[in-house]
Amino acid sequence: MNPWIEAMRLRTLPVSVAGVAAGTGCAVFHHGFSLLPMLICLTFAVVAQIASNFANEYYDFRNGLDKKGREGFRRGVTEGDIAPMAMRNATFGLLIADIILGCSLIYWGGWWLVPVGAAIAIFALAYSAGPYPLSHHGLGDIAVVIFFGIVPVTFTEYVQTQIWRLDSTTLFSAIGVGLLAANVLIVNNYRDYEDDKAVGKHTTVVIFGRKAMSRIYLLDAIIGFGLFSMASTWAPSWISAGWAILVGGNIALWNRLRHLEGAALNNILKFTSILLCLGAIYLLIILSVWTKGR
Repeated sequence: MNPWIEAMRLRTLPVSVAGVAAGTGCAVFHHGFSLLPMLICLTFAVVAQIASNFANEYYDFRNGLDKKGREGFRRGVTEGDIAPMAMRNATFGLLIADIILGCSLIYWGGWWLVPVGAAIAIFALAYSAGPYPLSHHGLGDIAVVIFFGIVPVTFTEYVQTQIWRLDSTTLFSAIGVGLLAANVLIVNNYRDYEDDKAVGKHTTVVIFGRKAMSRIYLLDAIIGFGLFSMASTWAPSWISAGWAILVGGNIALWNRLRHLEGAALNNILKFTSILLCLGAIYLLIILSVWTKGR
């Protein structure tokens, strides 16, 4: 695979799609769907995630945290496939382009979106860079809940409806996406446990251990899809079967997670991301079909 494509970490990009899908579902539910700002939000979210992935490649290499032959995704910079300065320039180039794109949302959401966009850009770097990288101090999971769940869901809805809401539908959807997105990070860090521990990178898996975090993975899945169900309790009862199927899929992945190591976990990572995206799209469909007043 092309090293730049590998550095994008395509297996995890459905996480960004999920936040925008759930947020759009909330907008439709509140009778405020708008196609153009939704597409801008989607592009912004995906590009921000790619920039964060590029930053992770560059800064972990620069800080000596990536070694050749490391488990999981092939690190193009560490393996010599990509020049470090090329990765750094690509990271900041994407962030600048994304900031410019995000500024177009001011038309729908107002100037107060500027600090929100700045916070997202800072997070994309702060996850791996800076004097206190979030991913190195057990804060990555919390940051993911916020920036891949709460922020994209609530603000995707806001720019489409121009009304700030935190009712049960929006709040449950946002937290649900965040918890399920955190599961993707848990699998990533579960796979990299030995490598991270060896270089002193304190992810939650290194801090609390694989056994504890595998249980958190299962709990996140149950609560996350449970929150999706609670966000749509007024829909026909048979809708709950869909959530049960998705939870069952995550339980099957959890069972495999506990018995696999190394690169074999990449498929668990991919399908965890896909199940989140499918759940968000399912929620979008439910919120679009069974809206208030219908």
